[in-house]
Amino acid sequence: MSSKVYCTAQFKPKPGKEESVFQALQALEPNAHREDACIQYTVTRKIDNPFADGTSYPIVFHEIWADRASFEAHCQRREVQAFFAEYVEAEDGDVEDANVCVYTDEPADFDAPKL
Repeated sequence: MSSKVYCTAQFKPKPGKEESVFQALQALEPNAHREDACIQYTVTRKIDNPFADGTSYPIVFHEIWADRASFEAHCQRREVQAFFAEYVEAEDGDVEDANVCVYTDEPADFDAPKL
């Protein structure tokens, strides 16, 4: 059974704040990579491409965690909570909107063996 958790965190910066938000998110990467259960933690910015022209927020974090408990512990770190408080939740924050979702790679009816 896979216990991995996949997180996609999208951010829509306020006009003119794209670089500020991107740099603030990049600053979170080094300490997240120190967490034992962090498999991937990479902030990306949208680029134009004729083969992938869908809509999305311009800044997206791609995360993979070993398990749900580790992801939830990461979300409670002071550094992560401070980012959301300052950039997302504050009236004068640089983020207009954020969309954070988690996923599993298991089918809904997967009969995982009990080990």
